[in-house]
Amino acid sequence: MRKPSHLTDADEEVQPGLAAVPTLRERKLVAVREAIWDAATDLFAVRGYDETTVDEIAQAAGISPRSFFRYFLSKGDLMSYALLAYGNELVAEIDACPQSYSLREVFRETVSRVAQRGVARQLRTRKHLEILNKSAAAAAAEMSRFSEVQALVAQAYARRLPRGVEHALTAGVMAGVTLQLTGVAVRWCLEQGESDVSATMERLLASLEGMFCSAGKRKAQSGRKH
Repeated sequence: MRKPSHLTDADEEVQPGLAAVPTLRERKLVAVREAIWDAATDLFAVRGYDETTVDEIAQAAGISPRSFFRYFLSKGDLMSYALLAYGNELVAEIDACPQSYSLREVFRETVSRVAQRGVARQLRTRKHLEILNKSAAAAAAEMSRFSEVQALVAQAYARRLPRGVEHALTAGVMAGVTLQLTGVAVRWCLEQGESDVSATMERLLASLEGMFCSAGKRKAQSGRKH
């Protein structure tokens, strides 16, 4: 599996509770990628993902097409940038949580903080979601690296878990749930006009725990019948 070009080996060695400090070069790379992504998002929203060319994106971002390919391999690679950035945000929040936090506390804190930022950037977030809804190619390009992002988030959880038989399984499950529920929280808040993500998180957690409890009760009742 290839490592995202804006991640370093140091990113994989961060200890829980210690946030990695990006170098000046890394900050510059992120700033340029963000500028290209913002320019591309505006074009995709107006012209459509399929109709927009790399040359047009480069021109809108104020760079040459040749410079574009220093930061992204293709238009599809650019489209996956938001997902990678999203994954990196989750990883940073997981790593920043104190070591004393339970897995539930890490999950709640991580989803709440990342979802809150997504809601705060609602204009950009809405534009991004609209692009995905309108273009199957854009959605496919973004999701092409989902397994890579999920693996990164799973590694962050794995750093917090004691080694054991189900170590990798638990980390993988937590990564999948975190990725999905963060998206659910953001979409719910935007659809409902809700700015308080913490309140939404409580509802999501209650709903999730309620489903597991209900499933457990049904299983127990079924067992008694037999």
